[in-house]
Amino acid sequence: MTALAAPPVAVQPQPTPKRTAGWEYPALATLLVTTAVAYLCDLSANGWANAFYSAAVQAGSVSWKAFFFGSSDAANSITVDKPPASLWLMELSVRAFGLNSWSILVPEALLGVASVALVWATVRRTFGPGAGLIGGVTLAVTPIAATMFRFNNPDALLVFLMIAAAWAMLRAVQDGRWRWLALTGGLIGLGFLTKQLQVLLVVPALALTYLIAGPPKLGKRIAQLIAAGATMVIAAGWWLLTVELWPASSRPWIGGSHKNSILELTMGYNGLGRLNGNERGSVGPGGDLPSGGNGMWGSTGITRMFAPAQGGQIAWLIPAALVALIVGILVRGKAARTDRQRAALILWGGWLLVTGLVFSFMAGIFHQYYTVALAPAIAALVGAGAVLLWRERHRILIRLAMALAVGLSTATAWMLLSRSPEWQPWLRWTVLIVGVLATISILFPAPGKLAVVSALAVGYTGLAGPVAYAVDTIATPHAGAMPSAGPHVAVRGHRPPWGEGMNGMAGPPPGNGPRMDGRAGRAPGQPGGGAPTGRSAESMPMPGGQTPAGGPQGTMPGGRAGEGGHGGGGGFGGLLRADEPSTQIVALLEQNSGNYTWVAAAIGSNSAAGLQLATELPVMPVGGFNGSDPSPTLEQFEQYAAEGKIHYFIGGGRGPGSSGSSTSAQIAQWVQENFTAVEVDGVTLYDLTASH
Repeated sequence: MTALAAPPVAVQPQPTPKRTAGWEYPALATLLVTTAVAYLCDLSANGWANAFYSAAVQAGSVSWKAFFFGSSDAANSITVDKPPASLWLMELSVRAFGLNSWSILVPEALLGVASVALVWATVRRTFGPGAGLIGGVTLAVTPIAATMFRFNNPDALLVFLMIAAAWAMLRAVQDGRWRWLALTGGLIGLGFLTKQLQVLLVVPALALTYLIAGPPKLGKRIAQLIAAGATMVIAAGWWLLTVELWPASSRPWIGGSHKNSILELTMGYNGLGRLNGNERGSVGPGGDLPSGGNGMWGSTGITRMFAPAQGGQIAWLIPAALVALIVGILVRGKAARTDRQRAALILWGGWLLVTGLVFSFMAGIFHQYYTVALAPAIAALVGAGAVLLWRERHRILIRLAMALAVGLSTATAWMLLSRSPEWQPWLRWTVLIVGVLATISILFPAPGKLAVVSALAVGYTGLAGPVAYAVDTIATPHAGAMPSAGPHVAVRGHRPPWGEGMNGMAGPPPGNGPRMDGRAGRAPGQPGGGAPTGRSAESMPMPGGQTPAGGPQGTMPGGRAGEGGHGGGGGFGGLLRADEPSTQIVALLEQNSGNYTWVAAAIGSNSAAGLQLATELPVMPVGGFNGSDPSPTLEQFEQYAAEGKIHYFIGGGRGPGSSGSSTSAQIAQWVQENFTAVEVDGVTLYDLTASH
């Protein structure tokens, strides 16, 4: 029996040939054009997508101060709860092309195309054109990637920057030049300004790869890594230092913090709080999850990525990627220390393992769309492994490993597709049949053209499910704070405290209006469209028909009651989605708008976002995203009102921060006690400039 390990090989793999195959660049062009068409197709159907970020984009498009800080409103009352880098491209686009859904989302789609191209280039350089093409295709059709590259959350830019950092590090492994290490650090720093500590999940893999495989001697490799770390700190630290040293009285409040500190936000809500669950300002209870049980954000554990909420987003090819990683490293086991192929496997494998394990066990806020950070590593390992192992398929142990990968992919696809049995029911059966035949064909390989048929069967087995999910995702409008890919998946045994549908949990079937997983019958707040059809994302029944505090029975806290009427005291919008105001409300806010700093104030960012996007005028989001930030204080709000800086206050509490003794609740109570309520199109408004 042939041994698994390869015989000794040269110090370096074969360099990329100067002459390319005739099919390579036409295939690449086809991939990129198809990806661009798919990601740009009917893009405006997503409306404002995540209105929380769209409102900040609007603010930054008219105020350079808001642009720099990432403010939610152009009057700079409070920032979003992330650094501003992900907003900058969208804000420049809006400055160039005006405020609309297309100008906000096109930069995200183009980042997706660029990410696919960069995976192709990075994998191709080490494993050849076939591997690069497979890697690029795999990333393009990953369901959650197809979602997030058509959405305006920070993840699109984050993923691109992480891929770019991997590309730069593998260039450093190739020639050992300082500039590649510095570029790697700079890209990670920019990633930090995109989504803070999440980008650091790839740093262990980057550092370990160069420490093992960098061409210079050990001492120089360590010095170069230190320099890369310094570059990373500089690339991220200049903005953090500026914000921290800027007088608090002349800059916006740092959203998501309770002490108006970007460092607090970095280490707390967006940092360690995500790991241990101790998150002030979270949208739900954090803390430890029951062992083996369900918490607010789902069960933790090694199988979390395969759970119903996450599985269809990312899990299709995780088993194949892991097999490719292990067997690929064994195949390159006797290669020189600086072997580029093994170095690439270490990098992509370390990325997948570290990020996947952190996501699996983090006790704090976790949304299924976070898993898009795994997509590049899976795609690269699948592309590299497919070619590397195919070339060695004459060995029986390699064929056994390949058959294992295909068999596991078949079983995973069957499991994921079986969770939506009424959606494309034929697909899981064809994947099962073709997968079994593909597994057999690998174990007993056929010569000539039959080998091509076997390869195509393997490709169908691995990609049919993701492609179907991606097509469904692209064809379905998405809006709200928690986008997800693919068809409705029922989750049994997990009933979050705010009703079904949250975070990808079981909700109404597609077509019944927006769900809290981001899928919508019609995207709410879509520019140029009417009010959202069907049920609001936050009008879904509570478990057991519970009555949320301050709201009617059967609605989410601060949600809407029934079909189209506002509940919760005549409020507007909600914790996780923004409404589109009526023309009468817009006209009221626009009247004499130049006389006010803020045309309105509303509790919670999404309550304010719909009004701001409709009027393109500053609306103060009291308490930030959740309504739980202590900004502004009651005293500050009273002063703003006395000085005539705020025209209207929008009634109705929103989210957990709008009840009890929170600052936003105190402000709402003060307004109710001192001003007269007027209802306009079902929304309660208080004119703060009227006598009282």
